[in-house]
Amino acid sequence: MRHHRLALSTAAALLTFSASTLAGEGMWVPQQLPQIAGPLKKAGLALSPKQLADLTGDPMGAVVSLGGCTASFVSPQGLVVTNHHCAYGAIQLNSTAQNNLIETGFNAPATGDELTAGPNARIYVLDSIRDVTRQVQAAITAAPDALARTKAVDALEKQLVANCESTPGYRCRLYSFFGGNTYRLFKNIEIKDVRLVYAPPRSVGNYGGEVDNWMWPRHTGDFSFYRAYVGRDGKPAAYSKDNVPYHPKRFLKLADKPLGEGDFVMVAGYPGVTSRYALASDFDATANWTYPTVGQHFRNLVAMVEEAGRGNPDIAVKYAATVRSWQNAMKNYDGQLAGFGRIDAARRKHAEEDAVLAWLRKQGARGQAGLAAHARLEKVGDEARAHRDRDLVFSQLRGTGVLGAAMQLYRASVERQKPDAERESGYQQRDLPALEGALRQMERRYQPQMDRELIGYWLREYIKLPADQHVASLDAWLGGTDAKSVDRALDRLGKTRLGDTQARLALFTSDRATLEKSTDAAMQFAVAVLPDVLRLEEEAKTRAGDALVARPQFLQAVVDYRKSSGQSVYPDANSSLRITFGHVMGYTKADGSKQPSFTTLEQVAQKATGKDPFDAPKVQLDAIRAKNYGGLADRRLGTVPVNFLSDLDITGGNSGSPVMDARGRLVGLAFDGNWESVSSNWVFDPAMTRMIAVDQRYMRWIMQEVYPAPQLLQELGVPERR
Repeated sequence: MRHHRLALSTAAALLTFSASTLAGEGMWVPQQLPQIAGPLKKAGLALSPKQLADLTGDPMGAVVSLGGCTASFVSPQGLVVTNHHCAYGAIQLNSTAQNNLIETGFNAPATGDELTAGPNARIYVLDSIRDVTRQVQAAITAAPDALARTKAVDALEKQLVANCESTPGYRCRLYSFFGGNTYRLFKNIEIKDVRLVYAPPRSVGNYGGEVDNWMWPRHTGDFSFYRAYVGRDGKPAAYSKDNVPYHPKRFLKLADKPLGEGDFVMVAGYPGVTSRYALASDFDATANWTYPTVGQHFRNLVAMVEEAGRGNPDIAVKYAATVRSWQNAMKNYDGQLAGFGRIDAARRKHAEEDAVLAWLRKQGARGQAGLAAHARLEKVGDEARAHRDRDLVFSQLRGTGVLGAAMQLYRASVERQKPDAERESGYQQRDLPALEGALRQMERRYQPQMDRELIGYWLREYIKLPADQHVASLDAWLGGTDAKSVDRALDRLGKTRLGDTQARLALFTSDRATLEKSTDAAMQFAVAVLPDVLRLEEEAKTRAGDALVARPQFLQAVVDYRKSSGQSVYPDANSSLRITFGHVMGYTKADGSKQPSFTTLEQVAQKATGKDPFDAPKVQLDAIRAKNYGGLADRRLGTVPVNFLSDLDITGGNSGSPVMDARGRLVGLAFDGNWESVSSNWVFDPAMTRMIAVDQRYMRWIMQEVYPAPQLLQELGVPERR
């Protein structure tokens, strides 16, 4: 592997940090590491910052993306550690009502016993990063109008990605920073054969369940292990029994020094999305509409599935991962809304934006571009929100169950008529294996009666919309806009064949004309609504084309303003690699209660009720009662630590990220934030924002005393202790 050192663009060169910024806030891009070398060393980093800046060296080369979570290599045999909740989909995929690995856990005695994590499971190993800002900005400048700008960037992105992926085994992605002031192309080795190695039982891996989610104190063993496999030639290959473990060039070693209060820690990972530089109007829309509205829908859906699951174990298992994702999102939204109120986030967002606008007005002619860009973004936002109820319901409907499968099949047939470079992203040749994988594994997350109920939910939400929010083609397919029309449509869908895996796969290569002749109600839905879907996509692309010019102009103004006042500046999270650093520390809750940095084994037992979600296994409770610490007790705590807090800046996507000490050794895995921190996606609150991680000593204790995996401890270089 090779790493290209990037020349900093003008925008990147403006990225600054406050002289007082030593830790905590900041999801720093790798290109900023030279600038924050001083604060890193002052905070306690024992490594050279130059070593940390080598993204394919030790330890950064061990950090990988799972395409939604983060993970890291921890052995030369391709062993990968991540969160239990990140592996949950793979655990669920391999579970049945009769053999429920979610409940029992999974431990492969040998590599031959490891289970495929599914056709779409991926491990992405960073190979290089290349700055392509000039090329993208030239394409934007040359385009004659808003829609053409979006299409020009899309065409260039496809060209850059195609060239980047010309050698098999790589997956590339273009990232935008600061709204388009900088563009970078990330090249990753794409490992396609991922296998489940070890997952503790639910009563360990998800101890506390939704009751404890986002909460502190926490006592969760949120960890699991995968293994990366490749072909015998060492190159990425689809799952095959003949494949062999991947040998990473870098892997993390577990810490050999006990972690304690005040110690330096850092996280490298792939945080998903933050909105700290979003307009105040975007914040208002999110706080007043998006979170309350979507959160309530998720509550309704969870209640439906849980009720059905109580009478049908097949539904409970097949929809377990889906329900958990809904629960996580809705609790996150609730936490953010509570946080917004606690810190008066609306006032702060508007005050910050007003300060930028006032500063721009004082710049005279130089500030006019920023002011005009802000006005344009406000108009684009208003246009996007004009039909938000329709867009939410329509998008959810056409992504549910058999309707979602039909949309994918029909859209793929339409896009296949075009040259590959002109196809919509997501339907190019490079995307077909993932599409096929989704169609193939749908059977493990689909049950006909439950699918009918979920589709029925969104159809009933649709007919509640006012007439001006309706979609003509959907009305025509429904044959009316009342409850009886919905019932008739559901009866027609009850005869679909798309619930059958072989039927779906048989249609995957069908041409457009064949699918348009289909008498299957789900396929008829897709054929009917696609023209309106394409029309709405075109409208969104036009708005995006306006933002391609306006957003970087206004974000540059924000950077310039913050630079002028000595404030820290780093890009919003966008799923690309970031580094954050700080210290192990507790906090004081709003009620004045001081929260310690660590939780302990004894607290696990104190919380146990014998019932889900606090049904700790008997073997675990017995070991705690006997003070069987397995040589892993911390002398300062007098017991084994379970979870710990630090003031690091993370968000969704960081789940599974390695928490490293000052020497780059693995001390734990990030898996959550505290309840008070979730609003930091919009407004960072240093007093309350804390990251929650599972301590590597607790992971080892579980693997010794509760759900033994001596073979993995040996592989990790930390054989059982007594």
